Amino acid sequence: MRITREALWHRFRNHLCVCEELGLSLDISRMNFADDYLQSMSLRMHEVYRAMDQLEAGAIANVDEQRMVGHYWLRAPECAPDQETSDSIRDVIASVKSFAADVHAGAICPAKGGRFTDLLLIGIGGSALGPQFLSDALGNRARDRMTFHSMDNTDPDGIERTLSHLAGQLDQTLCLIISKSGGTPETRNGMLLARAAYETAGLRFPKHAVAITGEGSRLDRLAEEEGWLTRLPMWNWVGGRMSVTSAVGLLPAALQGMDTDALLRGAAACDVATRVHDTPRNPAALLALMWYHAANGRGEKAMVVLPYRDRLLLFSRYLQQLVMESLGKGVDLGGKKVEQGLTVYGNKGSTDQHAYVQQLREGVNNFFVAFIEVLEDGGSRVEVEPGVTAGDYLRGFLLGTREALYENGRESVTITLRRVDAFTLGALIALFERAVGFYATLVNINAYHQPGVEAGKKAAAAILELQGRVIAHLRNISPIASTAEQVAGSIDMPADAEAVHKLLEPLSANREEINRNPGKGVFDTTYFWEERGMD
Repeated sequence: MRITREALWHRFRNHLCVCEELGLSLDISRMNFADDYLQSMSLRMHEVYRAMDQLEAGAIANVDEQRMVGHYWLRAPECAPDQETSDSIRDVIASVKSFAADVHAGAICPAKGGRFTDLLLIGIGGSALGPQFLSDALGNRARDRMTFHSMDNTDPDGIERTLSHLAGQLDQTLCLIISKSGGTPETRNGMLLARAAYETAGLRFPKHAVAITGEGSRLDRLAEEEGWLTRLPMWNWVGGRMSVTSAVGLLPAALQGMDTDALLRGAAACDVATRVHDTPRNPAALLALMWYHAANGRGEKAMVVLPYRDRLLLFSRYLQQLVMESLGKGVDLGGKKVEQGLTVYGNKGSTDQHAYVQQLREGVNNFFVAFIEVLEDGGSRVEVEPGVTAGDYLRGFLLGTREALYENGRESVTITLRRVDAFTLGALIALFERAVGFYATLVNINAYHQPGVEAGKKAAAAILELQGRVIAHLRNISPIASTAEQVAGSIDMPADAEAVHKLLEPLSANREEINRNPGKGVFDTTYFWEERGMD
């Protein structure tokens, strides 16, 4: 839909949603919806608002686990459905502030004296993405009270790489372990390797460790038994991808010296602004409706997130989990197969103009763009040309790219922030959290469970069980060599010959006892067990 410049200006004026109290606005004028689209969706939105009101009031939202979903209460404890929950939220916020203040003052200090100067966060998914995003967006190594590091995978090389950055300063490093269940393999493995590094350095790990976990979890029990520095709760009514305004995000942010009160105020203010049942004035409702329009309510187009600010580099990565884990569902609320979702990718502007914007403008039209601009430049005001700063160039690239895409029929929304600070980031996070909830109701799915993630965990456990059987078999028949297919048949798993092959290759690369004899072809390769030290 191409219109005249004058008509586009009127469309911009009609559809710009400005939230002065948030320092945020949303422009949807470059989305090609019909003039009567918002009105035609009014009845649907009435149901969306009603469902959200029920959610915030404490309705059971995750039917798989019979639990409520209450991340909105984290920044407005008075909205929680009972006094016990309200008090618990307030107590945790107070504990976060108190613990961070004691660390900064040296009242909580390393066993060998001095102060904690570095923070090592170990988690995965929502237990890492939110803190990483906040750290990168708000951190300043010249001013931060502690230097942030993180491990968010079970990659031994990646773990060693992170620990090498802390060589010689583990004695001044506080280790924060985040896992709701306390048994998440990636987090548990990272903790065990970190513990080994502390012990190798002659340090007692519990005297450097903090746990954020579910009450009574394996991690919670371990931290209590060993006397870790402190333990903070992860509630079952807060999903990991919505946990950044809980202790998960607040404690590492507070330890770095960030304004966590402002973060909570920004999120709370956005919650208030997006509770209104007036769609043109509700930026989260408009955002959800744009997703619905662009992707035909079926996820047919991806959302490319282009923030024009280096500090927002990790936002698209953060949104990938928030949006895709919430909306990527196989069945709807009635059990009907729907295969819903909304793909998210992106990096930052203007970097992407030298990467994939060429395809966005002229290639397959299977996306819409979410531009994020920031009004206050920050940094240097040095002119790179007469009357022109680096920030002016950045803004010119944003507006130019937006225009170039529109000229070729490519849709976009633009979110404008006044500045990048704790308050505005809180509002931005809350905006997308609410939009996810709204969109889920529009397409009749449950945004608050993740059966696909659980299926992946179960499949991984089965693979590890198979690996154990493969190793045991090779050891038992030593020194006889066997192909992967022969091993699979011998352990009564012939249908899993491919999996056995995929296990034997890395086993032979990493275990000294497991050896590999190449055959004429890759599937003729044989493997055998040989104890170390044998001739």
